[in-house]
Amino acid sequence: MNRTEALRILGLDADASADGIKAAYRETAQILHPDRFAGNKKLQDRATEQFKNLQEAYDVLMGRRASKSAARPSASAAGSSGLNEERELEARLAGIAAARVQLAAQRDALGDERRTGIGFLVVGAAIALVCSRRPAGLLLAVAGIASAAAVWGAVQVVSAQRGIAALDARLNELAAEKKKLLARLDELREE
Repeated sequence: MNRTEALRILGLDADASADGIKAAYRETAQILHPDRFAGNKKLQDRATEQFKNLQEAYDVLMGRRASKSAARPSASAAGSSGLNEERELEARLAGIAAARVQLAAQRDALGDERRTGIGFLVVGAAIALVCSRRPAGLLLAVAGIASAAAVWGAVQVVSAQRGIAALDARLNELAAEKKKLLARLDELREE
């Protein structure tokens, strides 16, 4: 890969600074990180391939080509592998951050669904109760519809709560993984 291709992959101009390259890499890494597509194997495989290209483009632009590191003495080869692992850990952390944002948004949407379900449950139950006490035929029909709304609300509440619990569990897993990655990153930076 040459510099022009690397700039194209990161969406940069030829006069991009090192800070601009780093910022574009981080932004693109958050978008393309394979962990964002954990639910879809096909998309995750595609994202993995694109992420490898992204990392290669970053290496080219930052002057860390594999051919250059191969020409270095073996003592620095260990250091470059540490840099590679450090970059990989940073990319994984960026992916975790992006996944957490996405999961939090999904949890908020489920919270809204749960509140809507509670509203249907309460209003439907109240209308059904009031209308069922009256003997008129139309009111009985309204009571039936209100009862159905109350049942739908209850189902919605239970469904949303299950989804929220699953998302919370996944967020906790991501937090634990982030903690491990940060600890490993600190170890690498101390070496």
